[in-house]
Amino acid sequence: MVPSVMEIALIDGHVGGGSFQAIRRQLVTVALQWQEFYGVAPFITSALSEVDAAAIVGMSDAEYRANCANRTAVTRGYDFLHQGFRYQVKANRPSGRPGSPVTLVGNANNYEWDRLIWILYDKYYVVQEAWEWEVEKYRQQFETATRLSPKDMRRGRVLFRL
Repeated sequence: MVPSVMEIALIDGHVGGGSFQAIRRQLVTVALQWQEFYGVAPFITSALSEVDAAAIVGMSDAEYRANCANRTAVTRGYDFLHQGFRYQVKANRPSGRPGSPVTLVGNANNYEWDRLIWILYDKYYVVQEAWEWEVEKYRQQFETATRLSPKDMRRGRVLFRL
């Protein structure tokens, strides 16, 4: 059974705060209900991770909305700009099924960013950890890698961990 909004321990008090929390809660609740009904969650991890990463680095909701006003979902290179840095965001969420932990992390498709943030969620879309990589260090470590894991990403700089 899908937990109610009250039962989901979202990132309130841990990361960010402000007006995006209410709409985030609604999105997560609907996605979890969808998953319960259809067996698979809709693809919301990317959108959530971008706004969560912005909050983690200290970006206000208003600044994030203004920053994204002229972007599209497929804008190449980076996901948002904050304090002069271009941020690329990657994230993973386990399905919640027994024996389905996250084992594969997507590699960056380009290096048109300054900092990459990788976020790991739990099955309820609660941020468990966030790690940051500077573009040159990331490129040195992973440019030729064919497979990345959470263990690889944890070699970066920790931004947040429950």
